[in-house]
Amino acid sequence: MADDEIVLTQAKYKELEIELLRLQTTERRVIAERISTARSLGDLRENFDYHDAKRQQGLLESKIINLKRILDRGKIVDYLPGGDAVQLGSRVKVHDEEFDEDIEYQIVGVMEADPATDKISNTSPVGKALLGHKVGDKVEVQTPAGVAIYEIIELT
Repeated sequence: MADDEIVLTQAKYKELEIELLRLQTTERRVIAERISTARSLGDLRENFDYHDAKRQQGLLESKIINLKRILDRGKIVDYLPGGDAVQLGSRVKVHDEEFDEDIEYQIVGVMEADPATDKISNTSPVGKALLGHKVGDKVEVQTPAGVAIYEIIELT
């Protein structure tokens, strides 16, 4: 996988396309109306509404550019369960030796990572360390607090 590729599921790609379309149509229209209304109030030099709408327009255009970049660089990957080694889409249960606890993760692309739901990026320290390893393997993960050792105990 090339360094500039962004891994996405088909569902996430579609979600981003829909968001891009919404920003390009509905949101642009709303901001254009705000600018027009503010312009009609007269002197623009001290017109807060006008300057705020222009600032919002700049932020919107930045979001649109960013979404286009993501979609252009996006590589659609279907997460396939199974396999004997950790890969994108794998659900992995590891045993943290230091804290004597089991932790479950799903390895996903950066755009779908959500630590609150145990979805970690394939580019995160833990994600990178687990990729390619099998049940029974012990992996060392460099964390800000030091080295953590995880044993892979289950893979689905």
